[in-house]
Amino acid sequence: MQIDAGAGGQIFKFLFQRQRFHPVCSCRLAFSTDSLAHGGAREETWRGKRRLRLGFTFRGEVVTFCGASFFRQPVRFPFEPPREREFDAVGFGLNAVDHLVVVSAYPQFDTKVRLVEHARAAGGQTATTLTGLQRLGMKTAYAGRFGSDDAGRFGLEELRAEGVDVERAEVVEGARNQIAFIVIDARTGERTIMWDRDERLTYQEYEAPRNFAARGRVLHMDAHDPRACARLAREARAASTVVTVDVDNIYDGLEELLPHVDVLVSSKEFPRRLTGIDDERAALVAAKSLLRADAIVGMTVGERGAVVYHEGVFVESPAFAVPGGCRDTTGAGDAFHAGFLHGLLRGEEIEGCLRIACAVAALKCRSLGARTALPTPRELERLLAGEG
Repeated sequence: MQIDAGAGGQIFKFLFQRQRFHPVCSCRLAFSTDSLAHGGAREETWRGKRRLRLGFTFRGEVVTFCGASFFRQPVRFPFEPPREREFDAVGFGLNAVDHLVVVSAYPQFDTKVRLVEHARAAGGQTATTLTGLQRLGMKTAYAGRFGSDDAGRFGLEELRAEGVDVERAEVVEGARNQIAFIVIDARTGERTIMWDRDERLTYQEYEAPRNFAARGRVLHMDAHDPRACARLAREARAASTVVTVDVDNIYDGLEELLPHVDVLVSSKEFPRRLTGIDDERAALVAAKSLLRADAIVGMTVGERGAVVYHEGVFVESPAFAVPGGCRDTTGAGDAFHAGFLHGLLRGEEIEGCLRIACAVAALKCRSLGARTALPTPRELERLLAGEG
């Protein structure tokens, strides 16, 4: 295919080299201002310089621009979960009990404010992600520690009631369950979390559950006990189980886990903390260099959605509007991971997984609590279809 020089040629050069577009048929393209305008683009002057404002028509994997059609090559995973396992996903990591307080505005120190609403709800990164997968029809199992107090009993029963297998869950006698106090701004749904975890709930490397990781097609972890996670990750990779990690901070021993990770998707702050680089995308590229060559690295970016970096390409998906408005963002990241893994287990390519993940995260934000509004398959299907 030949592409004329000039603005139009630069557009297509960008599409081919950076965004993986391929022509439907061999053709020669010439561009004029009129043809660009017809294709949804126009030349304009801004601050004394000419620039091109673009418009594209997307139809699934085909892009139509200026009357020409192009295939958009999807960015695929370099691995595939095994087809037959006892569980679709097994998870090792945190559970928690959240005490949620909704206020009309976040209070200043040394003031009093009347709360709008309060609730107790089960949460925790890995436990919530598994709950999300279970609601979407996947078979899941959880390994982790609960306290022997009332909060621990509540958290364990909530997970069991969702249908998550808890055979490998442990109750630590005398320990307090992990708890969190969460203050939520009623205007935006944004939250501030204060949490505590009893040290007796921590796993040492030798305490990691044996013969667990290989029971799932995917092993999902939150990296709070990184050396125990590293041991499980090695076991998983030896059995061809895909290893995914949700991490939000730097923990002692994390460097032992990272080389065994297939998919690392974090909050937007983590790549900066890991690499010391402030620019989001540059930090993501640097973070990728710390993982295996074929690993996938990404981050959630709040209202902007999410982005994944793989094979020199950034794959993005915008956030969905929350149906009915955002009430609480608690657990949105955990819900995102549930959606991403749901797509991965169904055989979606990366962009499809991101889109499903953003949809699940949006639906979760409809109600108070990390798990309350985690969607059913029908609810997810409706949002993806644009039905709200």
